[in-house]
Amino acid sequence: MKVVRENNEIKISLPDDVIDISEVQNLLDYFKYREISAKSKATQKDADDLANEINKSWWDSNKQRFE
Repeated sequence: MKVVRENNEIKISLPDDVIDISEVQNLLDYFKYREISAKSKATQKDADDLANEINKSWWDSNKQRFE
């Protein structure tokens, strides 16, 4: 494994027989999440309100399946 920092980037080299490609993709997804969330100005309350809104909408659309 090799880690190099150049031109404002961090480059990681891994032998292809060490890690499954799906594990690499999961790691890249996590880094993408960190990149996006670092730029966010949303508060925890904003996230909670959005989650509640989504849950209410889902329940309104699916409650007949559970009655």
